Amino acid sequence: MIRPPPAVRGRAGPLLALAAAGILAVTALRAAPPAPGAFATGRYRDLFKEDLGRSDAEVDAKLQAAWQQLFYGNDDTQRVYYPVAGDMAYVADILHRDVRTEGLSYAMMIAVQLNRQAEFNRIWKWANVHMYHASGPLAGYYAWHCRYDGTPIHAGPAPDGEEWFVMSLFFAAHRWGGGEGIFNYEHEAQTILRTMIHKGDGGDGAVTSMFDREHHQVVFVPSPRGSQFTDPSYHLPAFYELWARWAADPADRALLAGLAPASRELFRHAANPRTGLMPDYANFDGTPHVAWGHEDFRFDAYRTLSNLALDYAWFAQDPWAVAQSNRVLAFLRSQGPHLANQFTLDGRPLTDLSSPGLPAMAAVAALAADSPDGPYFVRNLWTMDIPSGSERYYDGLLYFLALLEVSGRFRIYGP
Repeated sequence: MIRPPPAVRGRAGPLLALAAAGILAVTALRAAPPAPGAFATGRYRDLFKEDLGRSDAEVDAKLQAAWQQLFYGNDDTQRVYYPVAGDMAYVADILHRDVRTEGLSYAMMIAVQLNRQAEFNRIWKWANVHMYHASGPLAGYYAWHCRYDGTPIHAGPAPDGEEWFVMSLFFAAHRWGGGEGIFNYEHEAQTILRTMIHKGDGGDGAVTSMFDREHHQVVFVPSPRGSQFTDPSYHLPAFYELWARWAADPADRALLAGLAPASRELFRHAANPRTGLMPDYANFDGTPHVAWGHEDFRFDAYRTLSNLALDYAWFAQDPWAVAQSNRVLAFLRSQGPHLANQFTLDGRPLTDLSSPGLPAMAAVAALAADSPDGPYFVRNLWTMDIPSGSERYYDGLLYFLALLEVSGRFRIYGP
């Protein structure tokens, strides 16, 4: 997602009151993550059960509490999901007073994972009424953010929104079947995916594909300048593995098959060898892309922890993911109970603020870790308050996705 300069996006509040929760006592070495992954076995790990001994009923209750608060809680302090006329709903970035494809697509994924089709459909309809480009150079793409009333703020798309739209729509098609028009989920997923791959083919270059053909990587934005570098947090090898199997066109499947290996290689080069931190923006060779401070580990980069770990949990293709997850969790834990929310790649804190989204993503990294730092962050996620207040949008959605992934409730729904 295209974010404001880091100084604009402040986040506050101490997060990791871990010592008080007894987490510092966790020292035993964990068992190595199993291989092959969940795609091959159909088995999804529940780290709340493995590491904390929590029951299915307790985990389900925690998920229900998050759903109730973030989707149906207090209008002013808790919820991010707002139904509106026309059987639609938007997901609000409260801090910036806008609606982003990132948030809509995350909420759609949460809804399909929890079997909440009504909410899924409302969000998807809002995106298509207010964000979809039906004609013009951007036809087939979605404007990345709008005002609450649907007025566009910026017409250009951000690939993370399209990526999560496609994956949630595929899962919806396989879980619920298909309907008419935009609710023919399979058709919608295939259409967006084809647009992401082929936009700009034979054109003037003003709008490009969302994937660089030479490097087999997702681009930052599909424009002449923005397509020259990437955002490591947009790299979703677990999703690409599925698209390479499910895309309708055999030629597209062949192209998509190259994305997951390229993303795994990008992660290797982007991660600092000591801290494991990756930048918000990177060149295709993994070196930091210097732009407005995004050469550092900032808010986008939180998701690099979870994207790598989810790929390992589902496909277990790259054993380096275990060492990388151990490395980044060891660094984050070394920062103590008040974890800064932004760092230079070599580990210098850039703020004295903290954000619950970062330790939430650290808990997901535990899916690929075999060190005692994994249970430390799993327990922190379990004891964390559901994000509320003005910054509840990004932190809250990452928190909810982390609950699903760490509990083994974030699952592949195949054809």
